[in-house]
Amino acid sequence: MSATARLTPSTIALLLIPPLMWAGNAVVGRMMQGAIPPITFNLLRWVIAGALLLPLAAWVLRPGSGLWPQWRRFALLGLLGVGLYNSLQYMALKTSTPINVTLVASSIPIWMLLLGRVLYGVPIARRSAIGAVLSLAGVAVVLSRGDWAQLGALRLVPGDAWMLLAALTWAWYSWLLVRPPEGGYPPSIKGDWAAFLLAQIAFGLGWSGLLTAGEWLALPPAPGGQLQWGWPLALALAYVAIGPSLLAYRSWGIGVARVGPTVAGFFNNLTPLFAALMSATLLGEMPQLHHAAGFVLIVGGILVSSARR
Repeated sequence: MSATARLTPSTIALLLIPPLMWAGNAVVGRMMQGAIPPITFNLLRWVIAGALLLPLAAWVLRPGSGLWPQWRRFALLGLLGVGLYNSLQYMALKTSTPINVTLVASSIPIWMLLLGRVLYGVPIARRSAIGAVLSLAGVAVVLSRGDWAQLGALRLVPGDAWMLLAALTWAWYSWLLVRPPEGGYPPSIKGDWAAFLLAQIAFGLGWSGLLTAGEWLALPPAPGGQLQWGWPLALALAYVAIGPSLLAYRSWGIGVARVGPTVAGFFNNLTPLFAALMSATLLGEMPQLHHAAGFVLIVGGILVSSARR
């Protein structure tokens, strides 16, 4: 049975959940600017997510679970996927918009292509190279705000630069997932989504704690304090811990298992569209023509890269 034939209504629903949750993550991260420092926000997000996973997968943290012989790999995964990626994204949202952030994130498959060539010697096919050029052109349109004259002396706002670094971080993280360590991941952990995620969170919280300590040391004094506790922050933390962290991760895993990563990847590119709709509704940040042009180029590049001969 082909991947297209397996794309049932239930599978479509599952694959729509992750981009919707991830778009919401960008919008909520933007809304919480000023209420909580970005790296602290990321730390609390994963503290809650880890606590929710404990009843399902606490066994993975015990001696003899199979985690500890591979602790170095899980420590690196925790640094990239838990400690850095969303910290950088929330930092990006201080000066960039959810639309820009999610459009730049849509170029991650292209960065994966380039990192695969540089780090692992994976050759880049001609079709993939054409797709890379198109997608990178889309990123350039977004970062230049549609003004090509700015590309000669491109001046990124800090948020755009942070998100480019986040995209590279996630691309490396993704390669580590598909290139397991020698001997492979322990079967008991690899086959259990909750255990695999909790193993990363356990190390990621250590990295996040160190990054948060550095953030607080660097923060200037604020008259009202750095944290604005209340229902808005509590609801935001609950959303990012449950939706983008757990619900999206689980739905994505089931969807990819049903239709494969190539078909599922097309759904991931709906994230900027959902972010644009949410931004217009909740933040009043309307999408511009250069956002649409960048979206078309990025998605077109990924379609060309992944198309079968």
